[in-house]
Parts: sequence; C-alpha cells; structure tokens
Amino acid sequence: MSQVSSREFQGNWFYSFWKFSRPHTIIGTSLSVLGLYLIAVASDGNYSLLSLLGAWIACLCGNIYIVGLNQLEDVAIDKINKPHLPVAAGEFSLTTGKLIVAITGVLALLVALLQGPFLFGMVVISLVIGTAYSLPPIRLKRFPFWAALCIFSVRGAIVNLGLFLHYSWVFKQSQSITAAVWVLTLFILVFTFAIAIFKDIPDMEGDMLYNIKTFTLTIGKQAVFNLALWVITVCYVGMIVVGVLRLAEVSSVFLVITHLVALAWMWWRSRQVDLQQKSEIARFYQFIWKLFFLEYLIFPIACLFA
Repeated sequence: MSQVSSREFQGNWFYSFWKFSRPHTIIGTSLSVLGLYLIAVASDGNYSLLSLLGAWIACLCGNIYIVGLNQLEDVAIDKINKPHLPVAAGEFSLTTGKLIVAITGVLALLVALLQGPFLFGMVVISLVIGTAYSLPPIRLKRFPFWAALCIFSVRGAIVNLGLFLHYSWVFKQSQSITAAVWVLTLFILVFTFAIAIFKDIPDMEGDMLYNIKTFTLTIGKQAVFNLALWVITVCYVGMIVVGVLRLAEVSSVFLVITHLVALAWMWWRSRQVDLQQKSEIARFYQFIWKLFFLEYLIFPIACLFA
C-alpha cells in the first residue's frame, strides 16, 4: 500500500470512528465534564486539571461504549433510519464495532476506578443502564417510557451529580451538593426528556418496521414536536425564575438575559420546521442539541460570575 493510500485509509477509518462515536453525544459529554468542573471550582476555588482530564477520558470511553453498542444492535434499523452510520454503511464490520465497544467499555471502567469512587460509581451505573437500553433480552429502547427514562436519568441526573461529587471528593470539599448543581441537574433532566422523545420523530419508518414503540408512533410527530418545545420552554422559564428569585449562587442578570435569548431563538427557529421534511426535522433535532450544549457553558459561567 502506497504512503498516500495508507494515509487515505487512516483518514477514512478515523472519520468512520468519529461517526461511530456519535459526535453530538461526544460534544455533550465533554461539555458536561467541563461544566460541572467549573461549577465545582466556582464553589470552592480549588482546581485540578488532572482530575478534569481523567474524568473526560473515562466519560468519553463510556459514551462510545453506549452509543456503539446501540449501533451494533440496530444495524437493520439504522440501514433505514441512519444509513450513514459506519456499521450500517459497511464501513465498519460487526467485529470491528464489537472490538471498539469492548475496548472503550473496559477503558472507561479502568480509568474511572483509578480516579476515585464517585467517578467509578457513575461510570458503572451509566454503562449498566446503557447496556440495558440496547442489549436483548432487556432492550429497554423498545418501550417509550423506559427508553426516555434511560436517556434522561443518565444525562440528567447520574452524570451531573456523579461528576460534581467526584470533583468535590478530589478537591476535598464537603460532599453536599450545592443549590446550583441541583438547579442545573433539574434543568438537564427535563431538557433531556425533550431530546429523548424528539429523537424518534425522523426515525418513524424504521421504528415502525421493526416494532420499536415510540411516543412519535403512539401520539404522532406533531404532538411530540409541540410537547418537546413546551418541555424546553418550561426549562428556560424555570432558569429565569431561579435568576429572578436568586435561588442559587449565580449571576442573576446574566442567567435571565441568556435564557430569554435562548428561549426566543428556539421558538423562532421552530417556526421554520416543516414536519413533512425529514431533513428539516433532523436539523432542528441537532439545533436542540446545540441548545443543550450551550447550557453547559451558560450556567457554569453564571456561577463563576456570582
């Protein structure tokens, strides 16, 4: 193999691996690790870049394990709903996918174990739930309620609380969870529910064919679209109330203004979505993820400004 073709192969492999890792989830995981770190620093003033790096590596590996396992179990469905994914597209063999999932799962556990008990516990619980979500015979993703519960419990509660407790343990702080962390956790918990129900709107065809019951198939995509919008609206209004009433150690003015802007942006953007166009639904779904990412920057900054 020539040097040029070897480089091309490596580039293609890493691009396929990037798709396999589901980039939007990788970005979300990375920002949650950083966001909770900044909140812990703001509450105490201590910092440890090594603990930040260790938590990031463990969480990234756990993330790839969970999304990778889901792809291995959904090859036939993904050929209809998400044909660009590497296993469904034939860019990765099942053997390659299984190897990546096995390695990242073991790495997640080992790195977390070396970092401390809270991070290890968080990773173990996340991997167990992620496995139950995708792997037969349990395969909780078949059931709308349990599928949504898996997603928002991990993203919303387990990751946020686990990371903050881990950083508090590293910084030798009190193990009590601050009001700011509870506020962010509640916001992410409810927001992730909106993501969990919205993600199935563009996947109706494959889910129907393989009998994957979702809220979209049960109540219709217009109803799920509207429900997701109002759930996110509740999240933003809740944050505005927190700022106005000063219910946490945050910069109230910054918190209120940023969430008013985000709320108006979301509703303006939603008016442009044609639910008959799968591509538009998918783009709005990615937009919702961007709002999710943004919260892990806005809220920690509000804590640092307090």
